[in-house]
Amino acid sequence: MKTAAHALLFLLLVVASAPNCLAGEITDDVSLEALPPSVVSTVPLCGDAAVDPNLSEISVTFSKDMKVTGHCWSWCSVQEGSFPVLSGATEFLEDNRTCVLHVALEAEKTYAIWLNVDQFQSFQDTEGHSAVPYLLVFRTGQGE
Repeated sequence: MKTAAHALLFLLLVVASAPNCLAGEITDDVSLEALPPSVVSTVPLCGDAAVDPNLSEISVTFSKDMKVTGHCWSWCSVQEGSFPVLSGATEFLEDNRTCVLHVALEAEKTYAIWLNVDQFQSFQDTEGHSAVPYLLVFRTGQGE
């Protein structure tokens, strides 16, 4: 009985503190301006297991306008062999929210790409807030 009571108390403490844990180091100002940018869409979609290997661009769109001058991105490999071969220069589109990686993909291969991970935090909004880390994973199909 004592163990069950301790477990319940622990669970209540965890639940009560969850919003603060999930918020990380976010200030009391919960607003679009104060919060870091996050990924709102990718091409291909994360988890897609039948991506056309002829796809020549991987793109990520963020929730806010991003810094777009200089080297303002952090596309990072998860492990050797999981990052696509680059076929052109990385660029931001005119919307200032979408970054495009020009690639040459292989058929029947799994790709895993971190955006803003560890010390690589170059995806930043115009105010210098680093984007929330995001793991993009997909697999190419057989192709033609």
